[in-house]
Amino acid sequence: MDPLTGIAASAAGGGLFGLIGTALGRVAGYFETRQRLQHETERWSHETALLELQQRARAEESEAELALVETGGRWAGLEASMAAEAAIGDSYAWVNAVRGVTRPALTLLLWLIAGFIWLGADLAARASITETATFAATAATLWWFGDRGPRRDAAH
Repeated sequence: MDPLTGIAASAAGGGLFGLIGTALGRVAGYFETRQRLQHETERWSHETALLELQQRARAEESEAELALVETGGRWAGLEASMAAEAAIGDSYAWVNAVRGVTRPALTLLLWLIAGFIWLGADLAARASITETATFAATAATLWWFGDRGPRRDAAH
């Protein structure tokens, strides 16, 4: 073989293998990039799901705190109401009788009002009116009579 032909064949062979190597590198780079992008997409999806879970947990925590504050306020109101009633003390017999009849009379009147509203309301407004009137009547009943058991002395 002629030395010039050998050099040309070597150059052509080296160039061909260089092109094949470059093409293989590009193909491998394409798959690496595709795999990296898929990994990033999965990571972003995971981070998004994690942030949504954290946000939901914070919302539930806030709701629980609000419920606790609301319940605490209700108990404080009931306690203040009971303390105010205890501070009144005894009075004339007729005053004590009127005071004793007031709550039952108001409760009965509130339930009667709720019933009359329900009977007189049209079907479209009946649900909303009934809910409101029943809430008020039930709240009054439980507020006024919820803790009316016999009082115990501190010695017992």
